[in-house]
Amino acid sequence: MDNHSRPRPHPLVAMIPVVVLIGLLVVVIMLFGSDALSGGSQIALLLGLAVCVTISMVFYHVPWNAFEQQMTKTMGGIAVTLLILLSVGMLAGSWMISGVVPTLIYYGVQILSPRFFLVSACVICSLVSLLSGSSWTTVATLGVALLGVGHALGISDAWTAGAIISGSYFGDKMSPLSDTTILASSTTRVDIFDHIRYMTHTTVMAMTVALVIFLIAGLGHNSDSALHVEQYTHGLEKTFNISLWTLIVPLLTGVLIARKVPSLIVLFASSLMAGIVALMLQPSILCQIAGDASLSFPGALTKGLAITFFGATSVETGYAALNDLVSTGGMAGMLNTIWLIICAMCFGAVMVASGMIQSITMVIIKAVKSRFGLVSSTVVTGVLLNLTTGDQFISIVLTADMFRDVYDKMGFEPRLLSRTTEDAATVTSVLVPWNTCGMTQATVLGVPTLVYLPYCFFNLLCPLMTMTVAAIGWRIKRNNHEELPDEAK
Repeated sequence: MDNHSRPRPHPLVAMIPVVVLIGLLVVVIMLFGSDALSGGSQIALLLGLAVCVTISMVFYHVPWNAFEQQMTKTMGGIAVTLLILLSVGMLAGSWMISGVVPTLIYYGVQILSPRFFLVSACVICSLVSLLSGSSWTTVATLGVALLGVGHALGISDAWTAGAIISGSYFGDKMSPLSDTTILASSTTRVDIFDHIRYMTHTTVMAMTVALVIFLIAGLGHNSDSALHVEQYTHGLEKTFNISLWTLIVPLLTGVLIARKVPSLIVLFASSLMAGIVALMLQPSILCQIAGDASLSFPGALTKGLAITFFGATSVETGYAALNDLVSTGGMAGMLNTIWLIICAMCFGAVMVASGMIQSITMVIIKAVKSRFGLVSSTVVTGVLLNLTTGDQFISIVLTADMFRDVYDKMGFEPRLLSRTTEDAATVTSVLVPWNTCGMTQATVLGVPTLVYLPYCFFNLLCPLMTMTVAAIGWRIKRNNHEELPDEAK
């Protein structure tokens, strides 16, 4: 019996694994706090998976091979994602030790005003992400540097992370180079540029409000940053060879991005370039990282560089806060993230194979009676799938597949579905601690997901904005391009 002919679990039954998972995650967070993602959350996901499989096999006679096939299919689709995560760890370590990030921080704290820093960081990340089409690359490069600048200026890491993520996901969402933008438009069969133009009606408004909030918050910043700036610049200058030559790395990285080189290749190549710069400009730091006096100078450099790529590094700057800032985890630092992603993806796979996800979403779809209800249901489904499947790509595809016929039957344009899918599934993925995006950005920035979540104003506003526009009916048309009448609200 295949998935289509097999009876689906009742929606209340389908909610059991989700409720169990949420309950376990609450307990894990209470017990482990900020260390919840170092093992506790993974166990919670596996227990939720076990509950789903047990119910399905015992009461609905779903064969084990159905779960195996879906997990194999799901995991096969994220092989490149896992390699990207390892490359992000490699890049974070190499950009720091080579002096790229310290140089950006050194000049950034002297150029950027504390009062306008949040709005500046958001705009900078927006532009870079728009040009690169990758929020992950933007956060892993400029985001890390801007977090250091904000720290030196006395601005809360949570606020800074919120500005970085808001800008990065805005640019990613509006870029024709973005994989999520391409995926959302292609799965809903909408021309990518029509999709992007239609998103401006909700996305630009959400970003405008977010920028106003960051501007007001920055203008209210009263901390005396002069001491912080002096300590950071002195510590960086004393420890690293601060040189504008290090900026060749981000410059060449930008060239690769402009030539539309795949993200994995860009990250890996940029890491190697930073490694070369580290050998040339930071040899003493590499020898310090190697920590083996018996090695020859070339041997110490080689070992130090290797550790920079794959392992944890710490550099003594004379200031405790700065020491924490310039410490890195390398590829090994991403292993908890990868572990969490594997567990989350497996949980999502068994929920799909069991038919439980479909059962829950069908209840939502059946409740749709109006334009506002349709868009709101799409938003709820996208967020729910981010919570249960742990991956934005799966959320985008499943949301589009589930609602495509519904939008068509109700006479709405496919681009309304493509826009709503992105406004829900793409931007909220980074707000879920066990989602690939949430865990990755928390690891790269060193700020827990639940800490930066309240300050990701763009990501929080987008779903609300798309529902507001649906309620008003602004620029929403029928398939025949007629403006929608009020009674369809």
